[in-house]
Amino acid sequence: MASTTFSGPVTSTNGFVGAVTGDVTGAIKVPTYTVATAPSASAAGAGTLVYVSDGAAGSAILAFSDGTNWKRSDTGGTIAAS
Repeated sequence: MASTTFSGPVTSTNGFVGAVTGDVTGAIKVPTYTVATAPSASAAGAGTLVYVSDGAAGSAILAFSDGTNWKRSDTGGTIAAS
């Protein structure tokens, strides 16, 4: 497998695949969606992270896929716009 080193900001428009090794320093930017535009949690795969701008009853929340649903990072409940 190839190894690539980046010296500046890296933005992914479709996520990253593979293991992260070593320490991550600085900000990490994850893809942003609304509840309505979030991709299928099962297609994204368990462990995938997204930022959902309205996923906590209309407020922003970091969410993760459990392989079936997008779950709120604060409560573990399924994301919902209201």
